[in-house]
Amino acid sequence: MILGPVPGQRKRKRQRERERSGQADRFGPEAGRWELRYATRDESEWRAELGRLRTEEPDLDWDAIRVDMLCGRSTHPTTYQLSVFVPHAPEGDPHAPESAPGAPESDPRPTMTAPEPPGPTPPAERP
Repeated sequence: MILGPVPGQRKRKRQRERERSGQADRFGPEAGRWELRYATRDESEWRAELGRLRTEEPDLDWDAIRVDMLCGRSTHPTTYQLSVFVPHAPEGDPHAPESAPGAPESDPRPTMTAPEPPGPTPPAERP
């Protein structure tokens, strides 16, 4: 018995691909940058902040909000972050907000690095 695709599956797959393509165009590096607005290591504070945003700013464009959970290790605790997409200002627009001097033009999420290894071990003393 040969089974074919589920009815409508191909249509849904193409729809998801179109949506992803539109998101990539709207939020790509050429269109703007992600600005970190909130970060914490406490999950309960994180959930409270998201709840506050939902109630106090109901017209917030959640497509332009990025919610990140940077999973921790023993040396780096888990961090919860909220970033907002800031589009580049059109050239010549005097009313457009300017980014802070020295602000990164790309993803502002901090990178996690491994701790520095200790220096060279001195040779063992011989009696």
